[in-house]
Amino acid sequence: MPAKQKETAADWQLYVIEYARSRNQPMASLLLGAFDEPPVNVPFSFVLAQNAKHKVLVDTGFMDEGGGHEMAVKFDIPEWISPVRMLEEIGVKAGEIDHIFVSHAHYDHIGSIDKFPNATIHIQKAELMTWIEALALPPRFGFLTSALDPDDIHTAISAAAEHRLNLLDGDADDVVPGIHVRSAAGGHTLGQQFVSVDTPKGRYVVTGDCIYSQRNLVGIKNDGVYAPLGFGIGSIWEQLKSFDRINEEVGHDLDKLLILHDFDRWANFETIKEVEGFKIARAV
Repeated sequence: MPAKQKETAADWQLYVIEYARSRNQPMASLLLGAFDEPPVNVPFSFVLAQNAKHKVLVDTGFMDEGGGHEMAVKFDIPEWISPVRMLEEIGVKAGEIDHIFVSHAHYDHIGSIDKFPNATIHIQKAELMTWIEALALPPRFGFLTSALDPDDIHTAISAAAEHRLNLLDGDADDVVPGIHVRSAAGGHTLGQQFVSVDTPKGRYVVTGDCIYSQRNLVGIKNDGVYAPLGFGIGSIWEQLKSFDRINEEVGHDLDKLLILHDFDRWANFETIKEVEGFKIARAV
């Protein structure tokens, strides 16, 4: 009987899938220091990576129900479509998703993992454990968990009981062949990661919330001075170090970044479909 051939990195296709939009967010919450700029509407998205063997999500969006609905009201998100429906618009069913990479556990990135029952979920151990610790703190520490839905943490723990949770400890190559994770801990959240994907056009990076815009990398004045996020629970020091890692990962080619809250709405990628004003864009 011939030996089973080891799976190798295959050619990945990448899609950015928009599913929600918040209104009138202060620019300084996205680019620290941009206090004189007007507020903007901020898109929310996740990423589908697929090849002949796998259908993989990087983040999942959230559901407008229960704690997710409370967050939508809190952050003024009146426009929303189910992430499951948006996947179906390009012919992908929830049951086909076999892996999910969670950049971090804020509600809009992890809030629909329960809709993908066949997926193995990859998250940094530090991300999950520090949120459990933060939830245990007295109410006066509530700022730390202001973008966290505790139900999402319960769902992740339920996935662990089903042996579908992979707790990562820092950088890891080929978690799925051709898909790699890089730690960005201590910046936006204490265990955030970004995801690198090898494609026929080279390596692309799904940034999670390490950055909100290319402007975080090129600077508010386009002078090359990194502009930190205006919202996070870690340190600016660690944010800027993660900016540099992302820049290096794509060889300083910013068109290879899939930015989940890109307020330019992925103008550098091909739009393949719009659903009630929400965009599906193909990067590769």
